[in-house]
This record gives sequence, structure tokens and C-alpha cells, in this order.
Amino acid sequence: MLISCACPVSGAWASPMSVTGFAMRAEELGYHGLWAFQRLLAGVEQNLTPEYRSVLDPLLALTYAAARTTSIRLGVAVINLPYLSPAYLAKQASTLDVLSGGRFDLGLGTGWSDVEFAATNSDPRPRGRRTEEYLAALSSLFNDRVAAFDGEFYTVPPSTMAPAPVQAGGPPILLGGTADIALRRAGRLAAGWVSSSRATLEDINRGTQIVRRAAEEAGRDPDAVRIVVRGVVKAGLRDDTVPLSGTWEQIKAGAQRYAEAGVTELFYDLNWDPAIGSPQADPRAAGERAEQIMTALAPN
Repeated sequence: MLISCACPVSGAWASPMSVTGFAMRAEELGYHGLWAFQRLLAGVEQNLTPEYRSVLDPLLALTYAAARTTSIRLGVAVINLPYLSPAYLAKQASTLDVLSGGRFDLGLGTGWSDVEFAATNSDPRPRGRRTEEYLAALSSLFNDRVAAFDGEFYTVPPSTMAPAPVQAGGPPILLGGTADIALRRAGRLAAGWVSSSRATLEDINRGTQIVRRAAEEAGRDPDAVRIVVRGVVKAGLRDDTVPLSGTWEQIKAGAQRYAEAGVTELFYDLNWDPAIGSPQADPRAAGERAEQIMTALAPN
């Protein structure tokens, strides 16, 4: 199982120096990837946890990190596809892939925030057909000399998008989702599945089995499907419901449980630590705590 970590995008530690400094330090320590997440708006009447209150744009943050790194992969978990047209996202994703030398992984979801749907004039429904059309349009934009797509929800007139991504076929696409139909779609159509912050170890076990079974039924190699898990870390405070909590050894033992569940990549997401990812956290203390955790849990 590959060990990755989160990009500083939320709260007190999401500063220019933190983004580049943390990215370079993660690369130095041998982490496989650096993962960001998306949150456009926090509605005044929404009851959101602190890490959602102040969030950098994930693709801009990852591009900033790419400029100061050379080998660590860069992923987003996830961009909510209803918010952007496939053509616009394809241009952004291709640009990041080119500027990073082919290091970008693109996670896609359908979103859940009514405030963001209203503000972007978007609607995720019907989720299945919309997602499948989006993937088809992206594939054409990434791969075809003359891209074209004419669907129910999205249209790409015959056109050329250049420069093309560095990675053959475009950045690998992982799909989020928790419903069985979403899990099967990830196994059938995508490079893999990426979990949410709310997923329990039981959810991961079950989801992994559904994703891989769907891949096999679609004639794909189930062992080649990626299972990427966002691991919420609670360092120093043991909580038996949170595998990545307690002492360093307890957290590493929890990571092993994910590996045994079939996870191919686990990223430690410190944005969910209130002392790091909250807007009210002390920036200096947040940086020091993040450095302590990432050093103690480094894969090498």
C-alpha cells in the first residue's frame, strides 16, 4: 500500500509557504502523493465542520506545489463535476499534468452542497448518466486529435484541445461515491475509487469488494483498480472508531488494517485535525504539529 499525505488547503496552515514547504518536505520524506479537496462556499446557514470553512482551490494549490517538487504525485479528491464543463476541467487538468510532468490524478464526484449547486447553477441529477457523459467527453478531449461529443447534458463541438496531457490517456480518473451504483461505476469505468472522509473501515472493506467485483464483471483486471482512501488522523488521542488515532504505533497499525482491506493508497489528511485545518487554529502551531505528524508517519 502506498502512503501519501494531504496538501495544506484548509484553515490556518493553508498559506503559500505551507503549501510549497509541506510539498517539498513530503517529497523528501518519501510520501507517494499529495492530495487536495474542493470546497467552494460555506453557506451561512450550513452546519459545516471547521475544515470546510476556509479552503484553497485544489487545482491552483496543487499547481503551486508542482512548481517546487519533481516526483511526488498530485491528486484531488474530489472535484465536483456538475460545477464545471468537461472542456473547462479538461483544460485545467491537462495544464496541471503538463506543468507537473505527468504527475496528476483527477478524482471526480457529484457533490452534495445545495449552496454550491445554486451558486454554480448546476444540478447533479441524474448522477449516473451525467457522470458517464462527463467521462466520455473528458476522454475525447484528452485523447482525440479532433475532440467531439454530443450528449444529453454535455456537448463538445469538433475541436482541438492543446497541449494534450503528458500522461497517455490523460490524468487517471478516480470516482468518489458511497452508493452501490456509484461504487460499481468506479469499478466499471474509472481507474479506481476514492473514499470520503466519513468512510469507516467497514465502509472501505465493503466498497473495495463492490468496486473490484464490478471491474471483474466488466472484463477488467480487478487487481489493477486503485482504491485510494482519505485517512483522517487523530494523533495523540485514541478513538477506537478511528483507525488512525492514538500513538504513532497505533496509527501505523491502523494503516495496516487499511492495507489488509485491499486499499492501494492511503493518504493521511491533516486538514481534518482541528489544530491544523481550522481557520481559528494558530498558524505557527498548526505548521509545527503538521511537521511532527508527517515526520513520524513518513513511509520510509
